[in-house]
Amino acid sequence: MRRQVVPKPESLLTRAVNMVFAFVRFAEFEILFVLFILTVYIIFKDITSRPEYNQILVKGRTAFPR
Repeated sequence: MRRQVVPKPESLLTRAVNMVFAFVRFAEFEILFVLFILTVYIIFKDITSRPEYNQILVKGRTAFPR
């Protein structure tokens, strides 16, 4: 007679990691979209915090040096 091999139950850590990966696969587009918006916001905030670039945005094209 052959003994049947019973798989060991997965540990709590393994199940948690698998759940995180499943969530990331499910919400990949949304995560990338939020990261893109956050990156654009940080770059725009950095640009507008500099006075020379802020004047371009406030006054328009007349602020460019000639």
